[in-house]
Amino acid sequence: MLIRLLRHHLHPYSRPLAAIVLLQFVGTMASLYLPSLNADIIDQGVARGDTDYIVRTGGWMLVVSLVQIVCSIAAVYLGARTAMGFGRDARARIFAHVNSFSAREVARFGAPSLITRSTNDVQQVQMLVLMSCTMLVAAPIMSVGGVVMALREDLGLSWLMLVCVPVLAVALSLVIRRMVPGFRLMQTRIDTVNRVLREQITGIRVVRAFVREPYETDRFGVANADLTATALRTGRLLALIFPLVMLVLNVSSVAVLWFGAQRVDSGAIQVGALTAFLQYLMQILMAVMMATFMLMMVPRAAVCAERIVEVLDTDSSVVPAAGAVSEVPTRAELELRGVRFQYPGASAPVLRDVSFRVTPGTTTAVIGSTGAGKTTLLSLIPRLVDVTAGAVLVDGVDVRDLAPDELWRRIGLVPQRPYLFTGTIASNLRYGNPDATDSELWSALEIAQAADFVAQMPGGLDAPIAQGGTNVSGGQRQRLAIARALVRQPEIYLFDDSFSALDLGTDARLRAALRPVTADAAVVIVAQRVSTIVDADQIVVLEDGAVVGMGRHEELLDSCPTYAEIVASQQTTEVPA
Repeated sequence: MLIRLLRHHLHPYSRPLAAIVLLQFVGTMASLYLPSLNADIIDQGVARGDTDYIVRTGGWMLVVSLVQIVCSIAAVYLGARTAMGFGRDARARIFAHVNSFSAREVARFGAPSLITRSTNDVQQVQMLVLMSCTMLVAAPIMSVGGVVMALREDLGLSWLMLVCVPVLAVALSLVIRRMVPGFRLMQTRIDTVNRVLREQITGIRVVRAFVREPYETDRFGVANADLTATALRTGRLLALIFPLVMLVLNVSSVAVLWFGAQRVDSGAIQVGALTAFLQYLMQILMAVMMATFMLMMVPRAAVCAERIVEVLDTDSSVVPAAGAVSEVPTRAELELRGVRFQYPGASAPVLRDVSFRVTPGTTTAVIGSTGAGKTTLLSLIPRLVDVTAGAVLVDGVDVRDLAPDELWRRIGLVPQRPYLFTGTIASNLRYGNPDATDSELWSALEIAQAADFVAQMPGGLDAPIAQGGTNVSGGQRQRLAIARALVRQPEIYLFDDSFSALDLGTDARLRAALRPVTADAAVVIVAQRVSTIVDADQIVVLEDGAVVGMGRHEELLDSCPTYAEIVASQQTTEVPA
């Protein structure tokens, strides 16, 4: 999964990657040349007292060092830009793909996990790309070049490399092998912390209303402690790496000096060559350490890549049809034919054989007890989810055959939980129609009974709105959501219990103001309150996902016991028209 993800997203950066490899090669070769020059200074200059040779060779060392520095800086710069570009592209692709998900896929992953995959997981793979460009590319060049240069200095000490390098590689590999499960578990723990924190921040009013701060603190503490324990276990293993490296490096240095001194004493090698051999061995071991350090990052990045690819490989259950219809005469007509919906793995369907028709200029209300399937029914119309059987038709065309933009252009949805975005009142209202004028916005606010409180807010239409609309009340949020749908001027209005937070007077005034605006439109209202739907042209009564009654208010009172029971429970058997 990791290779596949990197191949796809790094393909546009093939030229910078080629430049990085070239720069790293030149810089590493320059680094390998320096110990040889230093050996020449010791053996040819210092030992013989040749000052001119020392100055001349020292000048070459300065030039080689300058080349190494320039190449290293350029490689790191290009590597950083490539890694950041990879992260940007990966996040953008995940965001675009998640936006295509239906409610089913979003529920499957969960918002906290999708956020973690788009941020933390991408960051881990991005860090691997950066470290690969700065370390992994140089490691094999330094290892092979170091071996060649060390053997060039002295073959008699080469057996030390055959001992030190495998010892370091095996020791680090054993530690890293035990770290892999910890990295995998850590990402899951981060998901859990994000989920708990998101729930607590979103539901802070409920937490405070029920004085559940201590309980929520303990719940977060458990999730935080689990993450901390996993990170500590992994961190302890990580802490072993550097002592192991230093132990092998220092023992190797002692071994080179011990056995090398005997060869110097016998005249088999000069002091400068011994110094160069020691430096080359250190460079080889450092290259092995860098490669092993990268191998330590690979498992965590691989886990993150699996989670990212899992999202990208998940296809939405709601997909546009091949050859989707993009031009349909506007008739403001909606029909449900034998609609059935069942969640995957569920023992029973949520909706069963639901059929009704909404014609232009009429209002159809859907009412029923909690869990009857009202919101699910409304979600089928804009294709937030697809029917299991039957069909939903808009203007005579199955919604599954309509182009998504064409379908959504015809629908104005006010969800059960009205959501406002960070910005201003104007930016939220123009979500439905970006080209709406200020006068059109005020007109929609007047109809939605929201003009008064908006006019009193500092800035009016430019008044700030916090994330989720938390700086306005529930009733104000509902009215702004209704105004947003009105600004769109669709042919089909879907109100999902959108008047529940309004008082009876505001509810009545709003419905009266809606009538002339929706005179040519099809309106579907899901409601719990009978007073909201008493004037509807058609009332559909749902019970356990099935239609148990359909007709006007007066007809249902006599013919539908379920509806009569709902009316009686609200003490509104006789509701004024």
